[in-house]
Amino acid sequence: MPGPVALVGAGEFLAPMATFDQGLLASTGRPRPRVVILPTASAPDGETTFRTWAEMGVEHFGALGAEVEPVLVRDASEGHDAAALQAVGEADLVYLSGGHPRHLVDVLMRSPLGEALVRAHDRGAVVAGCSAGAMAIVGRTMDFRRIPRARMPMPFPVRWASGLALVDDVAVIPHYDAWPEVLSALLVLQAPRGGVVLGIDEDTAVVGANGGWQVHGAGRVTVWRGRRRERFRRGEAFRI
Repeated sequence: MPGPVALVGAGEFLAPMATFDQGLLASTGRPRPRVVILPTASAPDGETTFRTWAEMGVEHFGALGAEVEPVLVRDASEGHDAAALQAVGEADLVYLSGGHPRHLVDVLMRSPLGEALVRAHDRGAVVAGCSAGAMAIVGRTMDFRRIPRARMPMPFPVRWASGLALVDDVAVIPHYDAWPEVLSALLVLQAPRGGVVLGIDEDTAVVGANGGWQVHGAGRVTVWRGRRRERFRRGEAFRI
């Protein structure tokens, strides 16, 4: 039976998400769950940032009573490392933190790390992704185009790249309450037809298994099905 998938809008390893993360650990059914932290999405921001996210994850889940191991995969070549693959294979919970979704997708797709994560999920491990981590593990992820000499990627038009697809036909917009919703709506209108877009607020998460999803945390989850929008708050459930 595949394990639950947790999609977090923002706030990984911070106090507002501690109660939620304690629930993820409890859902493994183990008294001292084995947790793997994957800070891969932050690697393009430099070694200091990359290691900071790893250390934050270890400290956070260690304080919650877990046995925690950081898996320091920066790129696709390191995604072939046997020790990294073994750690993911033995984990009860794998947590992918934020950063650059396109980089994370590339590493997962171009190395055995992605296959190891899929196998872990298939055997029942919890897989959680925050921000870029959430964007990468679903079916589609936004891939903003880069314009030569432009300082930032351009949000329009959006290309939709394939993600790891632990949840198929779904895309995630994290930090949803930090954007003007009119901009988010323009992104949604460019999404592939027939899919679902989840807008997840900061300090908010949604956990799914077998097509059923429940909201946790301080904010809301906005579910877009084409042009139709629904809102769900803590404790409320929906199906995809």
